[in-house]
Amino acid sequence: MFDTLSEKFGSALKHIQGKAKITEQNIEDALKEVRTALLEADVNFKVVKDFVTKVKEKSLGEKVITGVDPDQQFIKIVHDELAAIMGTANEEISLDRPGPIPVLVVGLNGQGKTTFSGKLALHLTNKKNKKVYLVPCDTFRPAAKDQLLTHAKNLGIEYFDSNLCLPPEEIARLGMEEAKKLHMDVVIIDTAGRLHVDDSLMSEIVRVKKGIESLNPEVLMVADAMTGQEAVNVAKTFHDAIGLTGIVLTKMDSDARGGAALSIRHSTGVPIKYISTGEKMKDLELFHPDRLAGRILDMGDVVSLVEKAEENIDQKEAEKMMKNLEKGQFTVEDFMKQMDMIKSLGSMGSIMKMIPGMGGMMKQIGDLSPAENEMKRMRVIIDSMTKKERQNYKIIKDSHVGRISRGSGNTEKAVRDFLAKFRQMEKMMGGMMQMMKGGFPGMPGMPGGAAQAGFRQPPAIGGKGPKKGKGKGPWGKGYF
Repeated sequence: MFDTLSEKFGSALKHIQGKAKITEQNIEDALKEVRTALLEADVNFKVVKDFVTKVKEKSLGEKVITGVDPDQQFIKIVHDELAAIMGTANEEISLDRPGPIPVLVVGLNGQGKTTFSGKLALHLTNKKNKKVYLVPCDTFRPAAKDQLLTHAKNLGIEYFDSNLCLPPEEIARLGMEEAKKLHMDVVIIDTAGRLHVDDSLMSEIVRVKKGIESLNPEVLMVADAMTGQEAVNVAKTFHDAIGLTGIVLTKMDSDARGGAALSIRHSTGVPIKYISTGEKMKDLELFHPDRLAGRILDMGDVVSLVEKAEENIDQKEAEKMMKNLEKGQFTVEDFMKQMDMIKSLGSMGSIMKMIPGMGGMMKQIGDLSPAENEMKRMRVIIDSMTKKERQNYKIIKDSHVGRISRGSGNTEKAVRDFLAKFRQMEKMMGGMMQMMKGGFPGMPGMPGGAAQAGFRQPPAIGGKGPKKGKGKGPWGKGYF
């Protein structure tokens, strides 16, 4: 998401690069491109107008710091204002009160309410250590109950077996009573939706909220990020009718233009609390406006990347592999575990976008799917090897190659190519460890360097990189 917007922001900021100072004349072209980029991303025109005005005022005002490169200062101003229109800081639901705390999930059909209810239940259970209770309250679409209960059973979350013949407000009341008996901390109530906003939907949700109003419920509206400005209009309608406490944006991993994320807080006053970034139950993130602004401006999001690594990577396993590397040991099994760790963080594209400056590099590399397909193929070959072969690939003979080939569905040549590539990887890892022991060139107190280990200096980010599919490296047409 935001790829097009990020590219256009990068183009706009080039108008400031190399300038001795920020003036009205040299930011005018940049702001014109920024304005166009935001409007094309389906951002509300009032939001765009306010954003451009504030950036211009701060760029030309006393807040510009003397001695700082003008282009960097301008980027900082744009970043801060982008974050400001989205909310400046994360505002998760309030859990600092006695339970059970009701969380009312509302929205139109097809936006992802039921799936989000399951994701939120998992998030609160695993990361907040809360006892969560799921209550299906959608009497308009009976299949929603089956879907929610399936999520609950798969995730090991307790649920209320609602009688859909009862009015929704009665189901919500009974669910809260049962949750209290079971000493639950949070109750997630999945309500009905419609294909569009209508009076019957609004009156139903109003009745449900009134029935539990004394418990001060959180009211989260789920909106599809791909619907852009329409999501903003729907959020205004819901907020006026029942008073939202937060918004959830789904399909943030799509090619949506980003208008909803950049407009909804400014237009409604309601904070975005969560974003859904994939189809899996674990693909739910807290919404951090400053981090998203950094991604849009190709400044990366290292904090989120570190958080993902802490959640998904087994620290003991990583330390064990590091000790093996220090001893000069790097096996196919180690390589397999490294691939699995990387996969747990997400796609290669999503990981690279979190690294500062890699957005521009990705444009030079092009499509990453060949590299990902190559990794999948290697994983299948490794799975067809025995444990002893994974621990010492040198014992693999020609007869073994035939068995691995048949087991993995690859040609014998493909298996031999993999083994040849792994030999190069083993050699490279050995050289890397020598470099780490010898030190890095140009750093005080660290003798030796990359040259001793046979490494060349990598090209600077932003320079000319390999053309798509034209590299001649040994790993997947230049990708590895």
